[in-house]
Amino acid sequence: MEIQPQPVHFKLWKELELHEFEDKFVIQAVESPGQGFTIRRSDGTIEPLVGTHVLVITSRREVGNYLGFPVFRVMSMKFLSCNEAMRLSSNQEKRDEAYFRTLLKIVESTPGLYYSYETDITLNLQRRFKLAERWMNKPIWKQADPRFVWNRNIMEQLIENKLDGFIIPLLQGSFQAGWLKLKDSPATITLISRRCTRRLGTRMWRRGANLEGDTANFIETEQVLEFEGFKSSLLQIRGSIPLIWEQIVDLSYKPRLNIIDHEQTSKVVERHFHDIIQRYGETVPVDLTDKHGDEGQLSMAYASEMKKLPNVRYVPFDFHHHCGNSNIDNINILYDQISEDLEKQGYFLVDAVGNILSEQKGIIRSNCIDCLDRTNVTQSYLAQKSLNSQLQRLAVLSSNECISMFAEDFEIFRTAWMEQGDEISLEYSGTHALKRDLVRYGKQTMAGLIQDGISALSRYYLNNFQDGVRQDAMDLISGRYTVNQNSPSPLQQSGFESFSYLPVASALLIGGLTATSVTLNQAGRNTQRYMSSLICAGVAAGMMALARANGRQFCSRPRLCGLL
Repeated sequence: MEIQPQPVHFKLWKELELHEFEDKFVIQAVESPGQGFTIRRSDGTIEPLVGTHVLVITSRREVGNYLGFPVFRVMSMKFLSCNEAMRLSSNQEKRDEAYFRTLLKIVESTPGLYYSYETDITLNLQRRFKLAERWMNKPIWKQADPRFVWNRNIMEQLIENKLDGFIIPLLQGSFQAGWLKLKDSPATITLISRRCTRRLGTRMWRRGANLEGDTANFIETEQVLEFEGFKSSLLQIRGSIPLIWEQIVDLSYKPRLNIIDHEQTSKVVERHFHDIIQRYGETVPVDLTDKHGDEGQLSMAYASEMKKLPNVRYVPFDFHHHCGNSNIDNINILYDQISEDLEKQGYFLVDAVGNILSEQKGIIRSNCIDCLDRTNVTQSYLAQKSLNSQLQRLAVLSSNECISMFAEDFEIFRTAWMEQGDEISLEYSGTHALKRDLVRYGKQTMAGLIQDGISALSRYYLNNFQDGVRQDAMDLISGRYTVNQNSPSPLQQSGFESFSYLPVASALLIGGLTATSVTLNQAGRNTQRYMSSLICAGVAAGMMALARANGRQFCSRPRLCGLL
């Protein structure tokens, strides 16, 4: 008999009191005022903690349960500054500190953060059941999978000082829960997406893999079904194409993809899949990118590298070619190619007393370019197929029934997947997912097309004019960038990069077009004004050409870290 995971036996404080004094902050547990610590405002030192800022959760919302334990979403956070010694710093250091505080303000509004006081939510169900009981009795932060702990870097000083009762590991991703009726056989479906922090970043500034084989937008998604004490789980993963490549914003709507010719490319791909296979077993990468244009070149390079890994079956599927123009039913073509793999890999299942009845023995790894929209549609389809198998095995459905036959329950399932796609898209691209109506309704709708257009324009704006600063905020909070007084200031830049990006680009374009329009309206009056209109038109064209030629310089760029 396997051991059923039990709740932790140490005390994690759920509510804290913050007392602000002129010289210090005092943080105490509401349930036990004797438990707490103090932080000096002057330099961040405390008994026994050291730090220049403290991040506290100021509001939360309960969003459901994971294995019976309440799960909360972070609704607001606040950084407390403990670094009044900055008033003695140089002017450049004060400017740097002001920029860092701007980044911390951005961090305060980070979307999609979840936690539980009573259990760890970073571990998938199969892994939890295979860990020894003593592991589950450790403090929650020690149980957690470090890949998915968003605040791991800022927990370090609390960990060093053994303040276990105050350390809450935060998961970034998505948590959706739904309650199914299924012929008067109530069941719960939970969808958890866990974002890896090893290559954390924004859509355009974190592409591909680093030299260690970690990829951008790597997410583990778990679909958990609970029915009459039985628990089943299906895992899928997504992640950027594990080559070294980039797509630098330059004011164009779709910047060119650039595959970097690096001597370690093959090793990077090998490291990536070695890590996945070690964790999840046999891996089937499904590549949903186009097979022409820039995407085609990247896909060809990926396929070429995969030929060097004979133990990994690479499956290319041009999603737009097969499923474009609302032909979503053609996703069956992909399913026919991988259905045997999905069936062979199976899913994890335990009974009401904790006996393991089956294990998942492999995983499907999906990707498109962003690993958002096409990937969401594909993963939700595969999850639906697996859910049917699980419900049939539990005798909730007969062998010729499927969840799509039950309209109300199917709507709950599809809504959970749509909202999950929206949330992880907000974290990476800053907007809702595209193709969300394909996930929810199984077809493209006019309202969906309009929403996709709005989201696409929003992505363009964010990618070009805000994501550089957002990337800096992520690099700072994740510890990829460490503030060091001996390092040069990140703000000491020259040329266009010191400009305020959007106002400069907009002023050049709008100013030139306005001048041209005014003079053209007056051009018919005399030759002099006609010549003036030509000159203004030439100036406008020149300004537009200048902006286009120097597009990268007008865009918001990260200042703290490089691409790799």
